[in-house]
This record gives sequence, structure tokens and C-alpha cells, in this order.
Amino acid sequence: MAGPLTGLRVLDLSRVMAGPWCTQILADMGAEVIKIERPTSGDDTRHWGPPWLKDRNDNETRESAYYLSANRGKHSVTVDIGRPEGQALIRELAAESDILVENFKSGGLARKGLDYAALEALNPGLIYCSITGFGQTGPMAAMAGYDYLIQAQGGLMSITGAADGEPGAGPQRVGMAVADLTTGMNAAIAILGALHHRHLTGEGQYIDMALLDVQVSWLANQAQNYFCSGTPPTRTGEYHPNLVPYQPFPTVDGEKVIIAIGNDGQFQRFCRAVGRPELAEDPRFATNPERVRHRLELVPILVEITRSRTAADWMTLLREISVPCGPIQNIAQVFDDPQVKARGMKVELESAHGPVPGVANPIKYSRTRIEYRKAPPALGEDTDAVLARLLGKAPGEIDALRHRGIV
Repeated sequence: MAGPLTGLRVLDLSRVMAGPWCTQILADMGAEVIKIERPTSGDDTRHWGPPWLKDRNDNETRESAYYLSANRGKHSVTVDIGRPEGQALIRELAAESDILVENFKSGGLARKGLDYAALEALNPGLIYCSITGFGQTGPMAAMAGYDYLIQAQGGLMSITGAADGEPGAGPQRVGMAVADLTTGMNAAIAILGALHHRHLTGEGQYIDMALLDVQVSWLANQAQNYFCSGTPPTRTGEYHPNLVPYQPFPTVDGEKVIIAIGNDGQFQRFCRAVGRPELAEDPRFATNPERVRHRLELVPILVEITRSRTAADWMTLLREISVPCGPIQNIAQVFDDPQVKARGMKVELESAHGPVPGVANPIKYSRTRIEYRKAPPALGEDTDAVLARLLGKAPGEIDALRHRGIV
């Protein structure tokens, strides 16, 4: 079985995270992805280490973990797009591609003759996706955007962290580059929609993706809380603003477990299981809206209950009665988790250095498959092969380009 995007070619002019995350998703789904990088230096994230990949002899390579996380399945081609000869190569490759993804600052590629208008004239079916911090319009369109800035400006940090008055209170950055990652995901979704439009009409189109737009869209229920109440949500730390109990609880062995009760039936089962059925009958706690209203009264009662058993005991008991409960795990524990292992969420791909581990794509198809065909490429490892195969360049032509520093 081949991936669902087999036969499509992606020209990837992006770097760092949002764009490469998008194109890695497309590569996993079977598309051929040609990653354009600067000669000698490549994608910025190649240098974002340590940590570095270790080879078969446990020696550090110069392949950064950051770069490896978002570039599997791609072909690395080095081209200096700052020079006319390099720009000509990109135009030739764009004419042979279905999709182009780039994350230069707004207007950056237009000055090189590589904007959508220029390339659409060569390839009317081209789907051209631009990813920027703030989009192609608006007063901040020309500014560079980084994940940390977007988390702050887009409201995420205002609802992340301990509540005012609690130890360590203050806005917190989420531990992953969530604005980058979610923008990459949304860009992939947008491209799939544009592919269907092209299938119906034969027309390509331009896609304008902004990190700030995506971050605002991912406020989701918290934004709706604001729209409905007129009051901006604040940081609530461990607890959920709309559900109770839905937070970590301490156990007798010093661990914490997440108890995530999502409806009144689950709360009733919990109360019966711990020998406190009267809690579910108490008017203050009988329904979720009342539990939210009386959270400060209920949670201390539940804390005393959860401190009577170990974390393992709680997970066994509550899972038996279908009350959601789980551990707080570090990343090492995540990849040792039997459920994570059963779902195949770690993969290894062979490279010249040895095996390259990575996080698997979460998509599970029934008729097609996710493809793990190629480890993240070394800088420029596919330049000669791609230029010869797609553009018909002879070895002498490629050598001449290399001699002049174009590739």
C-alpha cells in the first residue's frame, strides 16, 4: 500500500519548525518532498544543538535533534536562491511541482521572482502556501513572528500557569512550540483542501497561513468562554475552568494522578467506589455546574480521599469503573508506556550515521498507509539526483553550478 499523497511533489522552501512540520506530514502521507536549503549552512535548525544524534559508535554527529524532529522523508537539495541562477533552478522545480511551501517574511520571495504570481504563470495548478508570523495583510504583516511571541500575543500564556495568588503564579510558555506545530498542521489541512479544489477545477491557489491566526483559532472553548461571559479567562493552574473534578490529586506514595471526570455519571461512580455516595447526592456537588461553583469546598474533600491509596491503586480502581484517571509522565516514561508502544508511536529510520529514532505520525489509515521511507537527509545529499532526474541536468552542468556556489 502506498500513502494517500503518492504521486504528488512538494517543493519545500521552509525552515525551522512550522513549515517543515507541514511538509513532514505531507511526506509521511506519501508525497515527494524536495527540501531546498542554503549551501554550506542549510536549515537553521541543523545548528540548534546539543543534543546531537549519536552514530553507531556512540559518537556525536552534527545532526541536531531539533532538525531531525521535522525533516524525515525529504530530499535535501542545496540552492542559493539569492542569486539569479539559483532562482532559475527554483522556477524550474516549481514548474514540476504540485505544492510549494515557504515561510519567508512577507514579500521576501517576490523580490526574487519566486512569489505566487510569478510561479503561477509557469504552473497554473501550483498550490502555493506561505507561512508567516502575522500573515500577508494587517499592520504587522512585515514583522517576523516567533512561537514565544505568538503564544504571548495570541492569548495562550494568559491562560497557562498557576493562578494569581498561588506559588509560582504568572503567565507561562507552553513547553512545546505549539504555535509553530499547530500552524504546520493547519497548513497541511489547507493544502489538502486546495488539492481537492484543484481536482474539481484544475486550478491551483495561494494559501496565506499566519501563526497568530492559528493561535487565536486554537483558543477554542476558552475564547467561547469569553464571548459568552464577557470576562477574559484567567490562569487556573492545575484545575479546569469548566469541569470539576478535573485536575491532579495527591496519593499516599507522593505521586499525583489526574482524575478527569467529565459527567455526573462518572462522579457518581467515583463516589460509590470510594465509599462516599453521599457526595454525589449533596446539592452542592450533584451536577457539574454546582461542582464548578463549589470547587473550593469539594476539592479538599477529594484530596483527603485520594491520599488514602497509591497512584497505581487509583489507576486500577478508577479504570475498572470507567472513570478517567492517568499518571503524570515524563517523556522517557511516555515512550515506555504500554499503550504508546502498542500504538507504534516511535519509529527508527536508517541513515549513514546509523538508526535515527523519531516520533511516529499519529494518523492510522485502513486502506492507505503512512510512509517512513527516508531518514532526515544530510545537507545537500540529494542535490545531484534531483537536478538530474527532474530537470535533466547533466553531471557537467551540476558540477559547474557547484563550482560557482549556486548549489
